[in-house]
Amino acid sequence: MECVIYREEDGTARQVGCERPDEAGRTVLKHLRDLGEGEFGWVRLDSPTGREVAELTAELGLHPLAVEDAVHARQRPKHEWYGDVHAVALRTLWYVGKGPGAEAGEVETGEVMVFLGPRFVMTVRHGPADPAAEAARRLAADPATLRFGPVSVLHAVLDVVVDAYGDAAEKVRTDLTRLERCVFSPSRDDLTEEIYSLKREVLEFRDAVRPLVPVAQEFAAESRSRWPQEVLPYFRDVADHLDRTDTEVRSLDELLNSALDAHLARVGTWQNDDMRRISAWAAILAIPTMVAGLYGMNFEHMPELEWDFGYPLAVAAMAAASGFLYRAFRRNGWL
Repeated sequence: MECVIYREEDGTARQVGCERPDEAGRTVLKHLRDLGEGEFGWVRLDSPTGREVAELTAELGLHPLAVEDAVHARQRPKHEWYGDVHAVALRTLWYVGKGPGAEAGEVETGEVMVFLGPRFVMTVRHGPADPAAEAARRLAADPATLRFGPVSVLHAVLDVVVDAYGDAAEKVRTDLTRLERCVFSPSRDDLTEEIYSLKREVLEFRDAVRPLVPVAQEFAAESRSRWPQEVLPYFRDVADHLDRTDTEVRSLDELLNSALDAHLARVGTWQNDDMRRISAWAAILAIPTMVAGLYGMNFEHMPELEWDFGYPLAVAAMAAASGFLYRAFRRNGWL
């Protein structure tokens, strides 16, 4: 647990330290109670327990349902108002590659809850990805945005999360492009499992992005937003980036469906080619099998049994007929 106190006017920030971990909650609450005019606090929690969150609940006025969402991860992206406290659930997302030449990477997800009050922000992170750290860096680089108060932290965190979506979408498209090349390559590699695995990653990606689109649009809409008018262009920019990413994810999903259909069609073509080759060789071997079978019936009166050239003639006839069929099948592309 850590806390940073910001001044809205000049954008300055001061870190609030805790002497001992077990005193973190009480120390943070003390600094939040002592906030001066034009100041607000940002409390950051990483995978907290229910007890840790409960220490801040009563003082910050968090609703029990909001606390439950903060402790138990895997919430759908959403936002809700509990009195004057705004709770926003976001899904963090990052791409884990497997190195050059390996199979497609994986899309890993986590969660961050953002609670906005009149003079505080609290972020609760689950998973390795920490958008709060990058958001704090961006606020430090552009302190003018702090004039909007706690909502500036929400914008910074949301901006970091959406930028990570865009980076992950670009890397997933690279994997998809590689798979498409493999699908239409001359090799007969079975890519069904790899395509399906990437499709599952894209579906997880879509579940993180799509529910967040209406949330971001509502933040940016003048008729529905509760933010100051000056901050709306910043949210509109984030909503635009998110909308582009959502379109990209949908196109990735459709392309994966097409790639899977194309691969299955190619597998069917390979099977048809194999069946044609087997049928062609069966037809070629049927002629000598039939002739040899007739002469193997051990009848006394068989044609050409007494002729010295009967055996060579039969072998030559079988070879000629088989050669004729072989050339015919080769010409028609069956062999």
